[in-house]
Amino acid sequence: MLTGLSGWVRDAAAEGAPGKTYVIGTDITFAPFEFQDASGKFVGIDMDLLEAIAKDQNFKYEIKPLGFNAAVQALEAKQVDGVIAGMSITEERKQKFELSEPYFQSGVVMAIGKNNDSVKSYEDLQGKKVAVKTGTEGYRFAESIAAEYSFTIVPFDDSAQMYEDVKTGNSVACFDDYPVLAYGVNQNNGLKIVTEKEVGGSYGFAVNKGMNQELMNKFNAGLANLQTNGQYDQILEKYLGENASQPVQQSRWGLIMESLPALLNGLGKTLLYTIVSLFIALIFGLIFGFMKVGRNRFLRGVATVFVDLFRGIPLIVLAFFIYFGIPQAFGFTMPLFLAAILTLSLNTGAYVTEIIRGGIQSIDRGQMEAARSLGLPYRKAMIKIIIPQAIRIMIPALINQMVITLKDTSILSAIGLVELTQSGKIIIARTFASFDIWLVVAIMYLLVITILTKLSGYLERRAHRG
Repeated sequence: MLTGLSGWVRDAAAEGAPGKTYVIGTDITFAPFEFQDASGKFVGIDMDLLEAIAKDQNFKYEIKPLGFNAAVQALEAKQVDGVIAGMSITEERKQKFELSEPYFQSGVVMAIGKNNDSVKSYEDLQGKKVAVKTGTEGYRFAESIAAEYSFTIVPFDDSAQMYEDVKTGNSVACFDDYPVLAYGVNQNNGLKIVTEKEVGGSYGFAVNKGMNQELMNKFNAGLANLQTNGQYDQILEKYLGENASQPVQQSRWGLIMESLPALLNGLGKTLLYTIVSLFIALIFGLIFGFMKVGRNRFLRGVATVFVDLFRGIPLIVLAFFIYFGIPQAFGFTMPLFLAAILTLSLNTGAYVTEIIRGGIQSIDRGQMEAARSLGLPYRKAMIKIIIPQAIRIMIPALINQMVITLKDTSILSAIGLVELTQSGKIIIARTFASFDIWLVVAIMYLLVITILTKLSGYLERRAHRG
């Protein structure tokens, strides 16, 4: 069995480079096709199929959990070798990707809150909001009938968020693939299906056109073998059959304790990304901050451009550009960790630059003039007189920026970064316990940020006493 995030089997003997490990992008909140179980292992129909095909065809691979949209963009940017994520085979996708033989025949259904008895058909959606997951067959189907039945589409990035929007009553219904909704209903996700399955498309495995053809050939050959020897039917029966796993009955406290290790691991990564990014941002801030208060007009202009550029671009746009845009443009692969650190460091560095500039310029200009009149060089006067005073002023703002950077790590879940917020999403996709998990996540953030705030106050008082 696969453990952790990667599956290791023997090297491919026939096609492809011997010893090559294929990187496969996938969704992380699309049960029963791909989700994370309580032990942290990625499971589901897609995951089991890929594992069985890899064993049958003798190749090894590594799973990269990204989310559906991020996985597709990563494939376009050549950040992954293939994608298996319940991807519907469409003519539009055939133009961009090489798609495998179909491995699952799907179809779209509509679901509403289990206590809602007012919506029974598409006609009842008139004037109401309907939740859909972006990039899916359910989204395309809802879009195709939205004008006819006069409802408004509300898009979400993962199924769990979409279901919660319906359960809370913000949207009256949602459209999703039948096996996904049926599995969720079976796991007590708080919804019920009210329509017959629409004729839908098929799921396929994807690689970029003209690339990794050996991987595609192996997938198709392995799939055919599994369908012949009965393993394919066994995998479907495991998740969709009459004996499919039922939800485990456990208390709220039991669920929280079971989820705590994954959430603490996510919190640790959040702190790691924050500290590393802030350290690099301080270097950027010192360089560009001194350039902004310096006497060289050209250097002041360069620093101003840096600040305006990285403060002016929304963090999520910057993340997409660094992780997807730059690698696609220049034809290389960028590690997710590096993309996340770069994004946070550049964004935070622009704000730290202004904090340092403001701190230095807040010191009375007469002190520099007095130091120079006593014969101190400009640099020595800055180091000995101006900067020590400026640091006292900057400390609260720097701590505040650290808090902002810590919270900003959650935005990077959009490119697949698994930190505290993303860890919560992954658990909710399996348990559908939104209130309990988000409450714990909120408390974790609150505790860390409260500690940082108290630290800021303590350092500020020490600085003023000194």
